[in-house]
Amino acid sequence: MSESPATAAYRAARDQLLALRGDHAKAVAEFRWPTVDGPFNWAVDWFDAYARGNDGTALHIVEEDGRSARYGFDTMVRRSDQVAAWLRAQGVGKGDRVVLMLGNQVELWEAMLAVMKLGAVIMPTTTALGPADLVDRIHRGGARHVIVNAADAGKFATVPGDYTRIAVGEAPEGWRAYAESHQADDAPPGSPGTVATDPVLLYFTSGTTSRPKLVEHTQVSYPVGHLSTMFWLGLQPGDVHLNISSPGWAKHAWSCFFAPWIAEATVYLYNYTRFDPAALLGRIRADGITTFCAPPTVWRMLIKADLSGGPGSIREAVAAGEPLNPEVIEQVRARWGLTLRDGYGQTETTAAVGNTPGSVVKPGSMGRPLPGVPVVLVDPVSGQPADEGEICLDLGARPLNLMTGYQGDPERDAEAMAGGYYHTGDVASRDAEGYITYIGRTDDVFKASDYKISPFELESVLIEHPAVTEAAVVPVPDPVRAAIPKAYIALAPGHEPSRETALSILRHARENLAPYQRVRRIEFAELPKTISGKIRRVELRQREEQLAPSGGSPTEYGDTDFPELRG
Repeated sequence: MSESPATAAYRAARDQLLALRGDHAKAVAEFRWPTVDGPFNWAVDWFDAYARGNDGTALHIVEEDGRSARYGFDTMVRRSDQVAAWLRAQGVGKGDRVVLMLGNQVELWEAMLAVMKLGAVIMPTTTALGPADLVDRIHRGGARHVIVNAADAGKFATVPGDYTRIAVGEAPEGWRAYAESHQADDAPPGSPGTVATDPVLLYFTSGTTSRPKLVEHTQVSYPVGHLSTMFWLGLQPGDVHLNISSPGWAKHAWSCFFAPWIAEATVYLYNYTRFDPAALLGRIRADGITTFCAPPTVWRMLIKADLSGGPGSIREAVAAGEPLNPEVIEQVRARWGLTLRDGYGQTETTAAVGNTPGSVVKPGSMGRPLPGVPVVLVDPVSGQPADEGEICLDLGARPLNLMTGYQGDPERDAEAMAGGYYHTGDVASRDAEGYITYIGRTDDVFKASDYKISPFELESVLIEHPAVTEAAVVPVPDPVRAAIPKAYIALAPGHEPSRETALSILRHARENLAPYQRVRRIEFAELPKTISGKIRRVELRQREEQLAPSGGSPTEYGDTDFPELRG
C-alpha cells in the first residue's frame, strides 16, 4: 500500500533531519516544515504506517523491583486498534475530549494512540491532581470521557459532569473496565477524517504564576512540530530513549511519545517511588540506554552521586524543563566525557531552541533556534527585534510547532499573540553567533541598585558549592537598593543547615559574583514547586513581601551576621 502524499512529505522531512544530524547550520538553512494537506492523523498515517508488522521494541517499561515488560511496534498497533474499537463502542467519537490520567504504564500509550485514531482529543492529566483541580479540568476542558487507574477513581466522586468513566484495573461500581478492550476487534479503524487544523491535544499548563492555561494543539502542531524535538535530542532509528518526566505534562509527550516514535526509536521508562541516582544509573547501563533526557533537577542530583561507573551506552545527554547550570555541564563532561546539551520550549510549542548534536556548547547558553522555528528576541519597549529581550516566535514565518491558542481565554490569547509575535514570557540575550542565553521569566528578573539581576545567573554560581543541590533567588525589598538578592537553598545530602554552612555559601557567592549581584541573605528550605517540578519563585517573592515589615525571616542568615564578610 502506497503512502499518502501527507505521509510521504512527513517522512521526507523526518529523513532530511536524520541525515543532517550534526550539522545545525545546514539543517536550519535547508529544512522546511512538510506540507500536510487534506486528511492527516499521526497515529494512522505515520505510526501505523511503519509500525504494523514491525517486531522492533516500541516500549520498554522497567519497575523499581526489576520487573520488565517490552512491547513491539506491531503489538502497539494492534492493541491500540482494539482499544479504539472498544472506546468507539463506549461512545467516544471524533472531537470528544478524553481525560487520560494514567502513570507510566502500557495502557497510557495504547490509549493515546487509540484516542488519536478516533479523531478524539487527548487531555493528559497528572495522577497527582486532586478533586478540586479535576473539577476545573473537566469543566473548562469540556471532557466527555475519563480513563484513569481504579485507584484514582475515587477522586471523581465529587467531580460533577456527564462523562463516561473508564477504569484500568478493577473497575468500581459505575465505572467501565478498560480490560474489556482485550476482547474487542483489532481490525484497523481507518482514518477518522481529521485534517491539519483539527485539535488533538489539550494541555493545562503547570501554572507557576497563575491558574493553569488551557493550551490547544492540532493534528500537526505537536505530531509534526516535534520533528524539531527529534533533531534536538539527536534521536536515530533503533535508539533506546529514556526521558525522566511525569505523565500528564507536555515534556512527557515530547520525549516519551512523539519524538522517539517519529524517529522509530524505543521509548524506555523506569518507574520508581523515590529517586535513587545509583539505581537509575544501574538501569541506564544494564538496559543499553543510548539517549537520555532529564530535567536539571535530576542532573543536579546525579552529579552529587557516584558517576565513576561511566555512562554506559549513552550517546546523547540532554536537559530541559528549566535552565541548565554551567556547573552541571562541566561535571558531566569531566566525569563521563559527554557534552550535556540544553534545550528550550514550552507546553505551547515543541523544542524551539537547543544545543544540537555536534554543535559547540557554550556553558550557560541554551543554544540556537532549531530548524523551522522562527525565534526572535523582542525588545519589550520598542516591540522590535533586539539582541536582548523576550523570546518570541515570528507569527509571519509560519511557526507550525505553535499551539492554536489558549482555549476559552481570549484576553490571554490576544496578549500572547500581540504585535505579530507569540510571546513566551521568557527573557534572553543573543550573542554574535546566534547563541541564546536565558535570563529569566519576565516576572522573575528584578533590579538591585539599578542593576538588572537574573536569578538564573546567581543560582548557577550557588549550585557550584558542594552543599547546594538547588537554589532559588528572589528579591527582598530594601530601602537603599530597592531590592537585594536572597537565595533559598536546598542542601545536598550530608550537609547541615548550620551557621557554618551559611557562611561558606555566602563567602562562595561573594567570591564568584560581581558586587552588584552579591547574594546578601540565604535561607535553608524545601523549595516550593509546581506538580510538574518547576520552582514557584512567585511564592517565595510573596513570602518576602509579607516578611519585609518585620525585617525578614527569623531563620535566614544575612551577610551582616558575619563579621568575616564585612568590608
